[in-house]
Order: sequence, then C-alpha cells, then structure tokens
Amino acid sequence: MNDILVLYYSRHSATRELALAIAQGVDSVPGMQARVRTVPPVSTVCEATQPDIPADGPPYCELRDLEECAGLALGSPTRFGNMAASMKYFVDGTMPQWLSGALSGKPACVFTSTGSLHGGQESTLLSMMLPLLHHGMVIVGIPYTESRLTTTQSGGTPYGASHHARAGDDSQRHGITADEKTLAIALGARLARTALDLVHGAQAR
Repeated sequence: MNDILVLYYSRHSATRELALAIAQGVDSVPGMQARVRTVPPVSTVCEATQPDIPADGPPYCELRDLEECAGLALGSPTRFGNMAASMKYFVDGTMPQWLSGALSGKPACVFTSTGSLHGGQESTLLSMMLPLLHHGMVIVGIPYTESRLTTTQSGGTPYGASHHARAGDDSQRHGITADEKTLAIALGARLARTALDLVHGAQAR
C-alpha cells in the first residue's frame, strides 16, 4: 500500500509531463513510490476498440490499481472547463470502489493542462475533485508556502499543478516550464508525505 497512483490522460504530452513530474515528487519521499497509469481514448465510433496494452507509455489503469494505492494523483487536459471524456469515462466506472469505500480516507490531488491562459484550469481542477470527494478522499493542494506559486508566469494553482500550453498549432507548443515542473514535483511529494502520515496514523490506532 505504499504506491501512489498517478493516473492521467494526455493528447499532446503536456499532461503526461506533469504526471511524470508528480511521480518524481512521489519517488523523492522515502518509503513511497509512484505507479504511473493512463486511460485509453474514447472513440465516437461504437465499433472502435483499443488494444489491451498501449503502443507506448505506461499501461492502462485497472480498477485494482485504485484499490491497491495509498493515494491518487488524477490528471487530465481541459475540455471546456472540465476533464476530458476519456478520464470521465474511467471515473464513471468506479462505482464498485465507491460502494466498497476502497478509496475512502486516502489522499488525492489533481492536475491539468490547457491550451490558453484562461482556458478553464481552475474549473477543471475543481470539477475533478468532485468525484474524489464522493469517494471520501482527502484532497491535497499546493500551499502558498511553495514560493513558485506566487512568482510563476505560467501554470500553477493552489488547487493543483497545471500547465499553460500556449494556444497554437502543435509545432508551436512548448513543454512544461521550470515553475510548472517544480510545483508538480512539490505536489507529488506533498501527496506522498500525506499518504505516509495517514498510513502511520492508522497503524498507531
């Protein structure tokens, strides 16, 4: 139970970069390790199927990954101020875990990427918290004691790590900035420390 599940969906790699930075933060906490997973895209064609194993990147998430984790970092690009359909589809399938309380009491954080500066980062992060609260999870954000949060000229919010991809075609997109990466690493480390504290507290009881 010392794995932190870093679960994300990404189309243009920015959300994936944030996920890897969060995983780096998790791995920096002794006794904790990141388990990076993704979800398959949703197709508008009913007959379309995805292979069981993605061509590259981390494996697809299974529901048992949720049950086995000590905490969860959930990430998605913004789609009209909300999480992408692929992530929503996966989350909507977690009813058995809700019924059993498998995630109740575990810490969680959220992260996102947008193509424009005011593209709905905060509303996406807040809406991603809603199903986690229904699962009884403990939400972890980025406190203002992280100095980059007050100086960043790109992404980064108290609600979770974020990236501003700068609108334009794919050739004009840039990777995450130093501030965005630093804040994502800090969020991952804070999530892992919180999970460790909760585990030790439960053992003490």
